[in-house]
Amino acid sequence: MSEPTAEVVLDSAAEASSLSNLSALLIEVGQHFYNRQWVIGTSGNFSAVRSVDPLRLVITSSGADKGALAQEHFVEVDESGRVINGLGRPSAEVEVHLTVVRATSARAVLHTHSVWSTILSEIGAPEGGLYFENYEMLKGLSGVQTHEHREWLPVIENSQRWSDTTPQIEELLHGRPDIHGFLIERHGLYTWGESIMEAKRHVEILEFLLEVTGRTRLSGRDARPNIA
Repeated sequence: MSEPTAEVVLDSAAEASSLSNLSALLIEVGQHFYNRQWVIGTSGNFSAVRSVDPLRLVITSSGADKGALAQEHFVEVDESGRVINGLGRPSAEVEVHLTVVRATSARAVLHTHSVWSTILSEIGAPEGGLYFENYEMLKGLSGVQTHEHREWLPVIENSQRWSDTTPQIEELLHGRPDIHGFLIERHGLYTWGESIMEAKRHVEILEFLLEVTGRTRLSGRDARPNIA
């Protein structure tokens, strides 16, 4: 009998409720993203829904090196962000994760701090975001069937007080349920999925599109590619 894949494990109701199983999958994601230099230092944060009713979220703790994550680097929080299981403090952006989960069908939220997401978040900020279209890789985003799709990636102003910003994020997600992520200016990328593996794929697709756009811009082939 073949071994179950990571996504099969996540989608099993019995296994999905396990803190250790969710953190094990997020540890693998962290190593992969670290190797791609999308979460260097202690940047980035990852979460997965352990239960919906009541809402319980497993999330990386503050200050954890995402390339060296271990079980002890995860905490479980309730719907208000209060730690109910594990040691340490949750990521400072736990409110963003909870907002995304409430406003979408997300069961996992992943946040990266890549070079290209940081650069393009600043370039796209004056117009409120940037878009991608006519790339085959767009079909890696959930629900997208054609390269002719036009994907909008909003840019939100950075903050040290996320409680002031989450209402804006919630309004954005309710108003644009078709988007797959957003950028925080001079900060990085947020994306999500109905499983950890889907969210991982969305990071890979969007990071690819960000890098292609950035390199195209620097090459001088287009003065303002994909800026709204």
